[in-house]
Amino acid sequence: MRKYSVYIGILIIGIGIGYVLFGKRAAVASEGVKEHKHTEKEQMWTCSMHPQIMQPEPGDCPICGMDLIPADQTTDGLTSGQFRMTENAMALANIETSVIGKDALTEGAIKLSGVITENEEENAVQTVHFSGRIEKLYVKYTGETVRNGQLLALIYSPELVAAQQELLTAVSLKSAQPALYEAVKRKLASWKLTATQIEEIERSGKVKSNFPVYANVSGVVTEKNIEVGDHLKEGQAMFRIANLNTVWGAFDAYENMISSLKIGQKVIVRTHAFPEESLEATVSFINPVLDKKTRTVTVRVLLKNKDERLKPGMFIEGVIKKNETAKQGGEAILIPKSAVLWTGKRSVVYVKPEHKQAVFEMREVVLGALSGDDYVVISGVSEGEEIVVNGTFTVDASAQLQGKYSMMNRKEEKKKEENIITPVFSEVFQQEMQQIINGYIQVKDALIKGDYQLIKDAGVKNLEVFDNVKTTDFSEKEKGLVSQLKKKTARITTATALGVQQKEFKKLSDAMIEITEGFDQKGRTLFVQFCPMGDENRGAKWLSYEDEVMNPYFAGEMLRCGSVVDTLQKQ
Repeated sequence: MRKYSVYIGILIIGIGIGYVLFGKRAAVASEGVKEHKHTEKEQMWTCSMHPQIMQPEPGDCPICGMDLIPADQTTDGLTSGQFRMTENAMALANIETSVIGKDALTEGAIKLSGVITENEEENAVQTVHFSGRIEKLYVKYTGETVRNGQLLALIYSPELVAAQQELLTAVSLKSAQPALYEAVKRKLASWKLTATQIEEIERSGKVKSNFPVYANVSGVVTEKNIEVGDHLKEGQAMFRIANLNTVWGAFDAYENMISSLKIGQKVIVRTHAFPEESLEATVSFINPVLDKKTRTVTVRVLLKNKDERLKPGMFIEGVIKKNETAKQGGEAILIPKSAVLWTGKRSVVYVKPEHKQAVFEMREVVLGALSGDDYVVISGVSEGEEIVVNGTFTVDASAQLQGKYSMMNRKEEKKKEENIITPVFSEVFQQEMQQIINGYIQVKDALIKGDYQLIKDAGVKNLEVFDNVKTTDFSEKEKGLVSQLKKKTARITTATALGVQQKEFKKLSDAMIEITEGFDQKGRTLFVQFCPMGDENRGAKWLSYEDEVMNPYFAGEMLRCGSVVDTLQKQ
């Protein structure tokens, strides 16, 4: 009996020791399994180059095939405008940042960017002075050089044939009716026939069925508006001819530079095409009107170009000499040009709020003059902040994909002060404007297709709409606005090329948006859409009845380039 009692005691002691040694460890292990399972359940995997890809397990990126990496889902402490990038994505995109500091400005120097343009004072339009049909064309493409007096085309003109016959009849009656003879000669001279041509008709006694047209000036054909078989009206433009012996250098100067600019200043001009060569020119014109969209004025110089090396459209840089500027050097906050993204009215940079974390946020900045390869910062960032200086577009793309504020995705907030500036229109004006808006939308839809004739027809149709608008009860200001819109629409119908139509449409769109922003009554919803690449990367807006972006500025290409930035006259 005592023997069994000893065994039972030993067994109880063994169980107790086992619980002490292994029980707690098992409980901890069990909790660890639970915690591990919880972690495994929430872990997501993404692509370092395509952060929009999110999958619950590892594998390959469906877009580029790269191995997926664990997604960093930590958002603690991030504001609504901030977003995080993985270290892998930053390394692959070669993203570099730099801490902003104050540097010395180049004393008394202003650096400007611009383009070569035609000297408008030397431009000429070759018109036809009598109606007719083009039988033969001797100038067949733009860029062709023509000389004063060169044969351009042969035109069959029934009215000119009749006038020549009148001349031959008047010649036979010259002694009896000298007044009739002189009147017929004056009639031919009014059609720009030379005395030599008139004398040749008299001498030959024959009527020319196809009459020659000669160039009035020398230069390069920059626009060709006719083809063989076209029927022309008196005064219609055949060619635009530019004399490129001199050209203009047109620079954009920011608002804060204006006080340092004056007529007569010497400018050193360099082209991107010939960077080792420099030209010296003088400021001949400073536009008295500030462009409200870009906040710049045009500064112009005249450049000699006898060898025609300077071609319209070339990018150029200009530096105003030190001793020519009014302001002196000093210290200012400078940021590299590579850090700045331009989007219409705005210039933005990406700031890294915490130096040790891969967190970024977009910041709008107001920029001043160029100093070397850096911009002077007027406001937006401060000394000591860290900004992205390389890979800015990649950072912006990541912001877009994560739904954060970016160059293409910005929350537009109307300021209360805008109500003071934006006009309030009468109810009848707002009602009548709806048909003009409908006509505008038709022009926009034609531009999306990129068909020159279709755009022109839509513009002509919209002009008819203006004629039906009842302006009796409009204020004088409202009548003036309708008149301006009609003129802007008319320019689209008279434009000689698709590119010109697009530029005129942008001007019309800006006016339409400004007016509809002042509407206070409800109507069909209008979406204001914006593309930062429109108008040669200066940015362009347009109105649409649909929130889906269909870009009218690229002739059917890049249709989805843009975003909705505002909504007007909501239903």
